[in-house]
Amino acid sequence: MSNIVRLAEIRRNQRIVFFNRRELNHLLSLYSRRVARGQWRDYALDHRPGLAVFSVFRSSREKPLFTITKRHLPGDKAPEYALMDGRHPVRRSPEIADLVEAFDRGLRVVG
Repeated sequence: MSNIVRLAEIRRNQRIVFFNRRELNHLLSLYSRRVARGQWRDYALDHRPGLAVFSVFRSSREKPLFTITKRHLPGDKAPEYALMDGRHPVRRSPEIADLVEAFDRGLRVVG
């Protein structure tokens, strides 16, 4: 037997998170600087329920070097950004500019 699911109710309960123009400007300017240095070659934007993800890659066949995530915490109006090295969080901040500055101060992959 089938269950009827109202898509409008499901969509209303899920919060769609995305990077706005200002945030994308920060992310893509960081990306272009790193591409010019030959450190990064590819990026990806992903959207999951309650989460937006910007990932950078050394090549398109590898795992991401770094990911920057944006999520809204329940009850909070301000988003939280997290910089992750693989699966390990490196830094969290309420401002995306703080995470971009972390790269400018010499954050890099070791190994």
